[in-house]
Amino acid sequence: MITKENFKKELAGSAALSLVQFKTDWNGASQIVSMIYDDLAKSYKGIANFLTVDFENEAALVTEYGVMEVPTILFFKGGKIIDHVVGLVPKNTLITKIENHLSK
Repeated sequence: MITKENFKKELAGSAALSLVQFKTDWNGASQIVSMIYDDLAKSYKGIANFLTVDFENEAALVTEYGVMEVPTILFFKGGKIIDHVVGLVPKNTLITKIENHLSK
């Protein structure tokens, strides 16, 4: 889990694709997406960064990035949001988005 204190450091200056998952431990959809997210993090290790933010404990980040519901995954490149997904998303959809952004 990352916090507001190390969030910018993790993303700033990184030309690599970074995915940031906003989740809670008690939300069923978050738990399902987390399993997919963790699997993709292993598959894309060294190619893309996978970070997680606790929705309930990091209100400042939630507000700053306009996250309204969990799970939400924001895609960053060069420190800027380039894409996002909200809710239960199939693994294939995430793979397609990741591959698309890696090819740019």
